[in-house]
Amino acid sequence: MPNSVTRPDWDIFCKVIDNFGDVGVCWRLARQLTSDWQLHVRLWVDDMETFRALLPEADPVLSIQELHGVEVRRWEAPFVASPPAAVVLETFACRIPDAFIAAMAQQSPRPVWINLDYLSAEAWVAGCHALPSPHPRLPLKKFFFFPGFTRDTGGLLREHDLLARRQQFAASPDQHTAFWRQAGGGPPPAGSLLVSLFAYENPAIGELLRLWQDAQTPVCCLAPLSRPLKAIENYAGHPLRAGDVVRRGVLELRLLPFLEQSAYDHLLWLCDVNFVRGEDSFVRAQWAARSMVWHIYPQHESAHLAKLDAFLDLYCTDLPAVSATAVREFWQAWNVGHVDGAHWQNFALCLPTLREHARRWQKALAREDDLSTRLLRFARSRL
Repeated sequence: MPNSVTRPDWDIFCKVIDNFGDVGVCWRLARQLTSDWQLHVRLWVDDMETFRALLPEADPVLSIQELHGVEVRRWEAPFVASPPAAVVLETFACRIPDAFIAAMAQQSPRPVWINLDYLSAEAWVAGCHALPSPHPRLPLKKFFFFPGFTRDTGGLLREHDLLARRQQFAASPDQHTAFWRQAGGGPPPAGSLLVSLFAYENPAIGELLRLWQDAQTPVCCLAPLSRPLKAIENYAGHPLRAGDVVRRGVLELRLLPFLEQSAYDHLLWLCDVNFVRGEDSFVRAQWAARSMVWHIYPQHESAHLAKLDAFLDLYCTDLPAVSATAVREFWQAWNVGHVDGAHWQNFALCLPTLREHARRWQKALAREDDLSTRLLRFARSRL
């Protein structure tokens, strides 16, 4: 383990709010800063049980542990202040402890303090990206760093070897076999449309499953255990657990165990269509270069729908009008909780076009610097 007395290069604070999304982003970033940039990273997590679901080797009891080269600390009360790192990353406005902020003000030179905000495609993000906010009492500034899809934002998380690993997986039948073995079943029936389902609670889930059971093309739906489970059980008519299979009409629905991050990437890479949610799986689906459907995190008074439309404006720019309309209508219906036969049929008819579009979209994103590169460049310019 890195010497806990030594001042780390980066402190990252993570408060788990939305199950796995917040800690998923923080863990990916911490691991990338360690592996790709050889930095000493200290990750503070307030919910180690949730973190353990993403990384089963994590011990939720330990206050300090090293995982994949990252120093992971349990963020608990009362908070015991440690010497702050050269860069302090507060994720998603999680409000780091006052004692730690006071220690930052005593450092010389003072740490670069960054708030990593939520991902958005809205136009205002570029104007707010990297703006400073002075502390009201202490000689500190906090900079707001916004991930995004354009050069004037913070970019997207992407390990430097991610796309190469995806290509290796695509060319490796042995890795495919290993995935199906881990997932608890064999390959899907030949000729099936392979779909992954990861979402928030959504009344449209049952509607969609009923559409799939009566579809013209067989559908194999792979659903890792998560928040849609109750809706899936309502559809099945009985309790379900990982490993269970429900067959109705031309639908084969498989319940998968909750997948750690690398296995979830494999699922995305294998499927024809990926239903994803929040931020972490949404970004990973774009690197998978597959057709996708995004369930954005619901907000009060439907504020999230403006964020959904902002991304659709970007994503659909180069699509033919018919395909763009199909994507917009299906995504919007999914996010308001009601899909009908026309929504799915129109979307499914456009899948060949959407597959090619997903590949072009991924290549365009990959030509830009990733989030870690932009974060490091920004932090070093202010050290």
